[in-house]
Amino acid sequence: MDFYQKFNVNIDMAVEAHDIVRGQTGQEVPGVAMDKQSFEHAEVTVIKIMDPSAVQAMGKPVGTYITIDAPDIRQNNKQIHNEIAEVLAKQLSTMLSIGPEATVLIVGLGNWNATPDALGPRVVNHTLVTRHLKKYAPQDLSGGLRSVSALAPGVLGITGIETAEIIKGVVEKTQPDLVIAVDALATQSADRIGTSIQLANTGISPGSGIGNQRMGINQETMGVPVLAIGVPTVVNAAVIAQSAIDQLLQQLSTNPMHGQTMANINPIAMEQTVKSVLGAYSTNLMVTPKEIDDLITFIGKIIAGGISIALHPSVDPEEFHMYLH
Repeated sequence: MDFYQKFNVNIDMAVEAHDIVRGQTGQEVPGVAMDKQSFEHAEVTVIKIMDPSAVQAMGKPVGTYITIDAPDIRQNNKQIHNEIAEVLAKQLSTMLSIGPEATVLIVGLGNWNATPDALGPRVVNHTLVTRHLKKYAPQDLSGGLRSVSALAPGVLGITGIETAEIIKGVVEKTQPDLVIAVDALATQSADRIGTSIQLANTGISPGSGIGNQRMGINQETMGVPVLAIGVPTVVNAAVIAQSAIDQLLQQLSTNPMHGQTMANINPIAMEQTVKSVLGAYSTNLMVTPKEIDDLITFIGKIIAGGISIALHPSVDPEEFHMYLH
């Protein structure tokens, strides 16, 4: 954890924080329960943080964190994407504690002008919204549709207003029973970019993945329950550099000729090497793949589909297009 603190690297994903803490201690984390499920195109990891000692160790509040790892998202295959959306809907349904008449606000966080940060607005573009139809055209609705509204509030640099303030104002005016916030995250593994989905019932902190700590979007600030859906779209370059050094040292340590030398390398020297390579951006250089445009398109539709299936279970997914703007 010292490395992440020194390079101002936030660990957005609970499953990664769990792996780091467990790796450091060599044992299970007290107060944390983990369960795994496997599907054809996804692996689901459920982590529950249950007591204050675990909160301190994990750097996450008490709550449930579900990670869906689905590398097949990279494939341009609609059938596979639909199956992953159904897995997402199933996991999201386990977190919903609202009745069929409950109202829901979907919030797409992020900057629509920057592709790696545009996930939230993309999800809003594909989300099945019904609040206006409930009010103005109820005859066009089939039974079982919840009242759902959606908002892409932009970012502080565009609006000059704290994102949480915008959302709080909308919540106070429309009074939803639940907020679902969608945002881009940072990961510690390039393999997770655009292929992992994290659900959390603890809300979200806008900008935390790139080191910005601002007003959170959670039940305490909004006054209603907040579910967070996040997808990693970037990885900190310092993490990549450190991982490369660690793997090199591990390989060299197995060689009898170099083992003793490698064991005596000063950690401070490694930190200085990473900072030297990254230069002026040693603590805030974020990396994303050139395929990020396609990944954001794929994952945006998958998340919107998963949300719609979970919130409107009586509607055939094939009929969702009838209601999309």
